[in-house]
Amino acid sequence: MMESKTSPLAGGVTWARVCKECGQCHEGQDSHLFEYQDDVDDELVCHICLQPLLQPMDTPCGHTYCFQCLSNFLHDQDFCPVDRQRLQLQQCRASSLLVRNLLDKLAVLCPFRSECQQSMQRCELQPHLHNRCPAFKRLREEAEKKKRPSWNEFKGSKSDGDLADAKSTPIARTAQLSGPSEPGLVNPAFEEGEDDTPLRSSLVAEATVVELFREDTDEDLGLRIVGGKDTPLGNIVIQEIVRDSLAARDGKLAPGDHILEVNDVSLASIPHSRAIAVLRQSCSRLRLTVMQEKGFKPRPEHLAQPSASPPSPSPNLGTVIQVTLVKRERSEPLGIKLIRKSEEPGVFILDLLPGGLAAKDGKLRNNDKVLGINGQDLRHGTPESAAQIIQASEMRVNFVVMRLPDLSEEGGEGQSRGARRVPEPQYFKRRSEYMKEPPGGFSSQEKTVSLKKEPRHSLGITIAGGRDCRSRLPVYITSVQPVGCLHRDGTVKTGDVLLSINGIDLTHLTYNEAVTVLKAQTAQNTVTLRVIQTFTDEEEQDGESSTRDQDMETLEGPKEDDINWVPLWTRWLGLPSYIHWCRDIMLMKTNSESWGFSIVGGYEESRGQQPFFIKTIVPGTPAHFDGRLKCGDEIVAVNGLTTVGMNNSSLIPMLKLQKNKVTLTVVSWPGSLV
Repeated sequence: MMESKTSPLAGGVTWARVCKECGQCHEGQDSHLFEYQDDVDDELVCHICLQPLLQPMDTPCGHTYCFQCLSNFLHDQDFCPVDRQRLQLQQCRASSLLVRNLLDKLAVLCPFRSECQQSMQRCELQPHLHNRCPAFKRLREEAEKKKRPSWNEFKGSKSDGDLADAKSTPIARTAQLSGPSEPGLVNPAFEEGEDDTPLRSSLVAEATVVELFREDTDEDLGLRIVGGKDTPLGNIVIQEIVRDSLAARDGKLAPGDHILEVNDVSLASIPHSRAIAVLRQSCSRLRLTVMQEKGFKPRPEHLAQPSASPPSPSPNLGTVIQVTLVKRERSEPLGIKLIRKSEEPGVFILDLLPGGLAAKDGKLRNNDKVLGINGQDLRHGTPESAAQIIQASEMRVNFVVMRLPDLSEEGGEGQSRGARRVPEPQYFKRRSEYMKEPPGGFSSQEKTVSLKKEPRHSLGITIAGGRDCRSRLPVYITSVQPVGCLHRDGTVKTGDVLLSINGIDLTHLTYNEAVTVLKAQTAQNTVTLRVIQTFTDEEEQDGESSTRDQDMETLEGPKEDDINWVPLWTRWLGLPSYIHWCRDIMLMKTNSESWGFSIVGGYEESRGQQPFFIKTIVPGTPAHFDGRLKCGDEIVAVNGLTTVGMNNSSLIPMLKLQKNKVTLTVVSWPGSLV
């Protein structure tokens, strides 16, 4: 057997020291350590560390190394360690899928051999540790029990900065929030019962490191990002994971994660546009330090209310059900077909195969939405990632699913069992009736350009958006082509929002309607175009920086995918409220639950009126299970009452008064894509 660099972990190992991926104790920058059960072929061994390859990389000269080993070596040298030929990291490529699969299938032992004698494939070690290893579970529970802050510490803080991480020392939720609590921070996620006892013992957050590796150094990560020092959110926050993207395939990041560092570059005190530039850097590996919400720790049994009942189903929020399937042998299939839907993220049950384990059990149903399997969040997962979790499971597979109500029983005609009631379009998204100012530091300016032109000459712009697109955006300009009239005039820029052409309002039109109007009006001899451009204080203070940011987010020329280009998230914040479209989101809960989101904003004497933004959505809460609220959403009204002029002392009581149901009117802009 290959000589291992590790030994069984001693009894004195702590949760803070143990690696959450390999279970061994090593420095954060060092490669993961494994105890291999059998001899490993020399062809699968790194020439630098002399251990089986991790994230194998092939050099142009035909040698293979661990990514971490090679990266560290080339940090100081510029040649291949074996034949000393000139070499740079960007010349190397990931090894073939065959090699990576062979490495993943190497048999390893659980590092906690004194309490767990399991062996498994290397790729299964991390799921084993987090879902099945008793020693790993014991370390985690001991750390949470001993060092988690008490409820009184939470109750005394107005900032959402005091959350418990895995090491359970109170950590600042935003690195820039060291010192006094930031004014205007509201926490509807932390509520108390009428008897003044805590409804939840604590909210657990954990700082972790996620490494993303890509063969194409310019491939998008598949993250939509909101926040930044120049925005009310402060932190850089993941709003959404793009389906089938690199981040979605990796499966470790989730909406709501706060990104603290990228490749050791802190994002704590830089504006949104610069953070996006850091995340878009061209490199093979991105090492992200993120803070992830882990949800509330269950309330102690002696404080639990014996009469507490599960949440009642509603048209908008289904019933959450836990189902455990027990296999007769580890390889037995469950008999479940999983699919994804085009209109909604996540994993759904398409069918239960007759005679299969799930069909015989009878608790799962077609169209159930899979929220999690064996403790792993799948709200934004894929059928492929769900299948991998099931295949890696032992005898028991624990499902958490959401079942939507049977609308046919509620009088809905023509609705199949379990189908989702689709809201009316004008209710789902409509023009906002709530007048308000943009956040501090953001503004806009209307521009009018009148041109005399030949009818056959084009304006030379491409557009996107429209009220029928997914985010119900206004129509905006994606490029100004050098051959058109507007490019010569120079007034209209990429990212400007179109207001009208020759007096015809464009702000309420769908994409196709806007194209039709623009074509018809462009045929005139005279064209008058009204647009609106947004600004940030960051640009006005630093003209050079503004130019760099503008170059970063605009296209050099027309391309086939212009229609998919959108401005940075911050570009939308300066738009006046008459262009906003809003949506109503109704949440439901029991009296003993928290709504499950935290807010930043409100009126402050020093900064004036700041809009309320969703900053955090807590796993396992009504806001989390509903799935429609996103980090970065702006709350403009609660139960139809505008939030303009409110501060935290008026909004918190309003939310607490809503014992079972609340309707939030929100404006949502798509996050910046990286």
